[in-house]
Amino acid sequence: MLRENRSSFEAALHNDLHKGRLEAGLTEIDAVLGEITHALRHLSSWLRPRRARTPLLLAPGSAKLVPEPLGVVLVMSPWNYPVNLTLSPLVGILAAGNTAVIKPSPDSPDTSDLIASLVPTYFPDHCVQVVRGELETSRAVLRERFDHIMFTGSGQVGRIVMEAAAQHLTPVTLELGGKSPAWFDEDAHLDTAARRLAWAKFVNAGQTCVAPDYVMTTPDRVPALVAALERAVEELWGTDPSHSGDYGRIINTRHFDRLSGCLDEIDGEGAGEGAGASGTGPEVAFGGVRDRDSLYMSPTVVTFPTARFSDGDAGSTPAVGTGAGWALLREEIFGPVLPVVPVESREQAVQLVNSWDKPLALYVFSDDPDTHRYFDEETSSGAVVHNAGLIQVGICSLPFGGVGASGTGAYHGEDSFRTFSHMKPVLTKPLVPDTFPLLYPGTREPVRRLLGLMQRRG
Repeated sequence: MLRENRSSFEAALHNDLHKGRLEAGLTEIDAVLGEITHALRHLSSWLRPRRARTPLLLAPGSAKLVPEPLGVVLVMSPWNYPVNLTLSPLVGILAAGNTAVIKPSPDSPDTSDLIASLVPTYFPDHCVQVVRGELETSRAVLRERFDHIMFTGSGQVGRIVMEAAAQHLTPVTLELGGKSPAWFDEDAHLDTAARRLAWAKFVNAGQTCVAPDYVMTTPDRVPALVAALERAVEELWGTDPSHSGDYGRIINTRHFDRLSGCLDEIDGEGAGEGAGASGTGPEVAFGGVRDRDSLYMSPTVVTFPTARFSDGDAGSTPAVGTGAGWALLREEIFGPVLPVVPVESREQAVQLVNSWDKPLALYVFSDDPDTHRYFDEETSSGAVVHNAGLIQVGICSLPFGGVGASGTGAYHGEDSFRTFSHMKPVLTKPLVPDTFPLLYPGTREPVRRLLGLMQRRG
C-alpha cells in the first residue's frame, strides 16, 4: 500500500501539513516501511514459544510462554504524523495476529481520506477497518468493546480514552507528550549542536510530541546559543522559511490562533532589548513572523528571564514551573516556538525538569560524560537522548513510550509485538512419576521443611 501509492501519500501530507518529500519520507513513509521490514525479519523468532524455568519443587515439569493475539485493537491516531502514527502501530498489531479498527484524525483530512480509500483494497479480508468522523464518532467508537486501545494525542483526550476503556476493563497504550526539555552546555561544537536542536524543534513546524519544548542553559550562554540557533534556521530553511518547500505549516486556524495567543502574550510582557536574558520579562529573540491565511509561523526563539529559586539551593522550588504565568512555560507548545530558559546550573535545570510532569523525552547537549550521567540518574522520562533530538523514535530496537503523565505502555519493533500480544503461560506436569503426594496433607515434618526450603529458593 505504501510503496504503490507513495506519491499519493506525499501529496496528501503536503496538502495537510506542507511536508516536503524528504520529511514525508524520513518521518512518515520510510519510517513505517522500516518498521515493517524489521517485523518481517524478526517475526519468526518473536512467535516462537519461550521456555521458562520450572522450579525444583515442581520437577519434573516444563513451562513456556506462548504468544497469542489479543483480538480487536482500536488505533486512534493524531494529525501531526498521520501516516506514521496510524500505520506504525498497525505493524505490531497485525504481526501479533490481531485485527484492527483505525480512527484517523479529521484534522489531517487528505491523509485520512487516502488511508480510508486504500485500506479496503489492500485488506480485502476486512482484518483492518477504518472509521471516519469528528468528535461524536470518536465517542461512539469508544463506547464499543475492544481488546486493546492504542491512542496517540493530548493528555486531556488521553484521560477521556482511559475512562472509556475502564468501562470494559480494556487495556490501553497511551502516547501523550508534554513538555520535553533540553539542556545545553555544548561550547566546543556550538553550531553543530544548535543545528541538531533547531532541526528537532522546527521539523514539521514544531508539531511533534517529542520535540524539544524548552531549552535550559546558563545565562552567559544565552546570547551565543540564540545566535547559533538563528544561523541554524537560516542554514536549514533559508532566510525566509515561508519560501522553503521543506518547512511545514500549522495544521489549522484553531492551533494557529492558540500559538499566536502565546506570542501575543510575550509581546505584551517584553521589557526591551535583552529582557529575556536579564530583564523583567520574556521577549522574542528572532522569528515571530505569522500569516494566518497561509497558516505560516516562522521558527521562533523566545528568551526568558533567569529562573529564580526561592533560596538558591538545588532542592528549592523554582519560580518558573508548573505555576508559571506564561502559556509557553505552562502548556505543551506543539508549534515552532522554542523558549530559552536560563538557569544557574545543571542542578537547577534538573530541579526545573522535576517540577513538571515526567516528560516523553529529555535531550542533553553536552560534551561532558558526567553531565550525561547526571541527567540519566536524576530525572525520569520516556527516553533520554544525548546530543541529538527525535532520533529515538526511528529505532525499531528501542521501545517508544512515556512515563507518568507522558503516557503508559510502549511500542515499536518487538515491543509492539509484545504490547499487542498476550504471553500465555503453558505449564506441563507429567502424571508419572507422581510427586504431588509430597505436597498433600500428612507429609512428615522433615519433608515439609525441605519443601519449604526448596520453595523459598525459587
